[in-house]
Amino acid sequence: MSSLLRDKQITDVRPLENLQAQPVVGVVGGGQLAQMLVGAADKRSVQTIVQTSSRKDPAAIAAKNIVLATPQDVSGTKKLLESCSCVTFENEWVNIENLSLIKNHESFFLPPLSALEPLVDKISQRQLLDSLGIPGPAWIQLSSQQVGSSKIPTGWDFPLMAKMSRGGYDGKGTRVLKNFDDLKKLIESVETEDWLLETWVPYECELALVASRDREGRVKALPLVETHQSDQVCDWVLAPAEVNHAVEAMAYNVVASLLTELNYVGVIAVEFFFGTKGLLVNEVAPRTHNSAHFSIEACNTSQFDQQICIAAGIPIPEPKLLVPGALMVNLLGLTKEFPVQINDRLTKLREIPGATVHWYNKNQELLGRKMGHVTFLLNTCSAASRRDEALKALKAIRDIWPMNLSK
Repeated sequence: MSSLLRDKQITDVRPLENLQAQPVVGVVGGGQLAQMLVGAADKRSVQTIVQTSSRKDPAAIAAKNIVLATPQDVSGTKKLLESCSCVTFENEWVNIENLSLIKNHESFFLPPLSALEPLVDKISQRQLLDSLGIPGPAWIQLSSQQVGSSKIPTGWDFPLMAKMSRGGYDGKGTRVLKNFDDLKKLIESVETEDWLLETWVPYECELALVASRDREGRVKALPLVETHQSDQVCDWVLAPAEVNHAVEAMAYNVVASLLTELNYVGVIAVEFFFGTKGLLVNEVAPRTHNSAHFSIEACNTSQFDQQICIAAGIPIPEPKLLVPGALMVNLLGLTKEFPVQINDRLTKLREIPGATVHWYNKNQELLGRKMGHVTFLLNTCSAASRRDEALKALKAIRDIWPMNLSK
């Protein structure tokens, strides 16, 4: 049975019919994205209630009120709705089918479930992008008759990227296939209808754009950023991206078109490949995103502030950089054999001039787990000098907290 815990009881929260003057935003999920949503809401004096499975989760520690239930527990979400004017999601791994049975659900959830549904599955996501003429890698379902342990579509070649259609993130649920032996092993080990294959994309850089669309259909975008991966996990992000205006405009048009087509309300992230084949969509994430964490310090309104403003009915600021640029560096969990303890690493990071450390308060350091991030504001104006400044800061951070150790 779901129950509201912590500092306030459910009866202490303003009743739904009286929420116009004092909105209450429900957040489904208890990780770091929900934690930062709660922080943004606090700055706006917006009440939040978090639905999460443990009082030790990052967002539960930050929030004054929680519904103790897994994010997939629809009964917990119904309990949340009793005291919230709007409910938003930390990520897309919720029970959309059952949530859709809630009466007038489109009025409560942000983004609307109808907009979320085609994006939570990578196969339906690719089908949607194709229908809109939005360019991406050539792809096919693994269960297609054109794919077998010794055959791939005509014109394709190895390596190929295989992706699980649901639930994959940070390199989980993906495999690089180098030859037919890899393909055969994949086919023999998975449910083929739950996977897709994509052609390998040669690219110069990876980019990401986080944008929001409010209830009136106005689209606002944060700066386009350059992302750098290590073992398919985001290592660091540089804002703004060093690309020409045409690429920025193309990225914005892609995101705006997608938001409008879906009648999407809330924050969304689109990851791109950019290279000789132009700008190709890699993946769409219907939520706040790791690539825009820099916006907390570097912009007048963060991605989390945008989501809270939309949910609470507050006018949304037009995003802009307050500094010439910013670097964001992820802090991933290291092995037990790493010689420097967490507290000592954090102390050294906080001693770096200009660095801001965000710690997620997770209860255990696990290899590859996102434990926090560091933002470093860049003060030089030219793209070349900003990159030099960023790389020096990146080295200082990685000298203290390496990206990862061998698994």
